[in-house]
Amino acid sequence: MNKPVLDIKDVPSPLQWLTLSLQHLFAMFGATILVPYLVGLSPAMALISSGLGTLAFLIITKWQVPAYLGSSFAFISPIIAAKAAGGPGAAMIGSFLAGLVYGVVALIIKKAGYRWIMNLLPPVVVGPVIIVIGLGLANVAVGMAMNGPDGKYNLTYFSVALVTLAATIVCSIFSRGLFSLVPVLAGIIVGYVYALIIGVVDLSKVAKAKLFEMPDFLLPGIDYPIHITGQIVLLMVPVAIVTLSEHIGHQLVLSKVVGRDYIKNPGLHRSILGDGTATMISALIGGPPKTTYGENIGVLAITRVYSVYVLAGAAVLAIVFGFIGKITALIGSIPTPVMGGVSILLFGIIASSGLRMLVDSKVDFGDKRNLVISSVILVIGIGGAILKISETFQIQGMALAAIVGVILNLILPGRPEVNENMFELEKTNDDHVA
Repeated sequence: MNKPVLDIKDVPSPLQWLTLSLQHLFAMFGATILVPYLVGLSPAMALISSGLGTLAFLIITKWQVPAYLGSSFAFISPIIAAKAAGGPGAAMIGSFLAGLVYGVVALIIKKAGYRWIMNLLPPVVVGPVIIVIGLGLANVAVGMAMNGPDGKYNLTYFSVALVTLAATIVCSIFSRGLFSLVPVLAGIIVGYVYALIIGVVDLSKVAKAKLFEMPDFLLPGIDYPIHITGQIVLLMVPVAIVTLSEHIGHQLVLSKVVGRDYIKNPGLHRSILGDGTATMISALIGGPPKTTYGENIGVLAITRVYSVYVLAGAAVLAIVFGFIGKITALIGSIPTPVMGGVSILLFGIIASSGLRMLVDSKVDFGDKRNLVISSVILVIGIGGAILKISETFQIQGMALAAIVGVILNLILPGRPEVNENMFELEKTNDDHVA
């Protein structure tokens, strides 16, 4: 590990603090506002909830884990389905329950260790489910890219999407350093400017917006009744299967970057509890579920600035941005094809990351057991299969695929054992490679 420029508890100078915190804000900005844009929630609330969630995470992990929490892509389809079933309130209730699952898992890990969760969520289950998340959203991305306001094919709109996509790809491939970590933000900016030039952008709301405005909070018991149904539970809660695995992966990578074993100290149970608490806080005020962001881990790796105060500064800036009406209105003026162009790459990357997990974990598809599990997950998830017990109790799509995958992994013979020292072994092997 390279010597840190600022270590975990180092406090930067005021100007340095602001600059470094803005870097983290920009790294998460594009992806964090894309999720509420896709599911019909407030981008301002996504920013505010990400800031509050990150601060909660830092407190729960005893100010030892430098991570930023932004909007989770895994919940896009479930939120859309939950909103269709019971409105925005239903999606928030489902998100809260998913966060509650994190708390239960954290408690079990604290008492029983982490081996059981790795047996429950091996790569052969999680990899295909992540692929389903990405490919299941492919139609959404292409529709946003190609279609005009009337829902019909629009070449002008498609050109905006293609310019945005091209800019995102160029920034991702050819940029170096910190710029390589913000291809989504760069693509959105370039696409927005192009859309502005050809007259697709409506700036009237930006002109009317106040500098400081109260965002659209969505509060339980005030803006919607608290009503838990089996359908909402089954739509949202199973997604935690995927996001828990994603969280563990991020903690392993972060441990390598920073040079500390976060699985042991402050403990996987604390980081999972922090992630779940952030999701519950978000659900209580009207924001999308939260997850640790790989983009911000990338910023840590490049800058070697590990200070938790820098991450806390980014969280405070995100909260402030959420109350600035001009910024919220500007985000709202981003044309649909701009987001569509970015989404084509982003959703493809999500699917590819699932494939990468299978490759990195050396899952053997010559083994019929692995082939059966992954095949069933892919077809059920992408095909949109629905298990309908009644009109109000049904499991569908990715949630059903994840549940079936876990069950198949548990009941089919030949399940490999997880090594007790898998985290230590992985770290040792990486040290040898280095």
